[in-house]
Amino acid sequence: MSYANFKPVIWSKKIEHELKKFTVFKEDCDFRFEGDAGRGKTVKILGVGKPTIGTYTGSSIGTPETVPDSSVYLKIDQAKYFNFQVDDVDKAQAIDGLMPAYMEEATRGLAEVEDSFIAQQLGQNAGSASASTSITTADGMKTAIDNAFVYLWNNGVSNKDKVTIYLTPWAYNLFKDKLVALKTDNDDLIAKGVVGLYNSAKVKMTNNIYNDGTDDYIIVKTSKAYAFCNGINETEAYRPETLFSDAVKGLDTYGGKMVRPKECYCIKAHNS
Repeated sequence: MSYANFKPVIWSKKIEHELKKFTVFKEDCDFRFEGDAGRGKTVKILGVGKPTIGTYTGSSIGTPETVPDSSVYLKIDQAKYFNFQVDDVDKAQAIDGLMPAYMEEATRGLAEVEDSFIAQQLGQNAGSASASTSITTADGMKTAIDNAFVYLWNNGVSNKDKVTIYLTPWAYNLFKDKLVALKTDNDDLIAKGVVGLYNSAKVKMTNNIYNDGTDDYIIVKTSKAYAFCNGINETEAYRPETLFSDAVKGLDTYGGKMVRPKECYCIKAHNS
């Protein structure tokens, strides 16, 4: 090949990232049990039932009852990884910031997989769910969400509890005029993906909502309904023996469990 025909590639100083999905579920989980978690471990989350309340009349109150055990097990059974290389030639031509850009995309990818996992778990293990429903109007969406709140309230959830509503883009587009707008100084809520308030609950929009092929599983839940634990988060740079390149691999292990199902309601809905 003639050197005259060689035309080097000019690398731009601007690195284009893939669009980030709206990851919102993980940050609203219960992380109290994370310190007990590790790769391959099962965390037993202790729970106790409610004792019977009787009326004292002055006579014997009988033998003490055995309060039922409501413990559940959270398994660290999910393991996801990435493993990519950067050729020496690419590295030689690249500007500063190429490897951090790759790492950012890998981190985003893991976050989206975690968020989708939680969304599916919430939808499939909610304490109650609506029938498959076609929702095409703002009033229809309001009715469905109001029914979700009635379910939560009937199960002891109050306006003092931290409740979040997770809407798909189409559901948010229908419901947005029903929301209480955030104040201009709520930068922290906006940074966390909150798009408004309803019944004192935060409202978030996400495209990681679980879909069963027909319905999106819109979720209304408290922050204590679902427990999530990360086990191992490892990242390692290495040099493959058979390649002239550098590589990076990462491992993310985690698990989740619905611990208070009565504090989670699923609206099965489609927009047609």
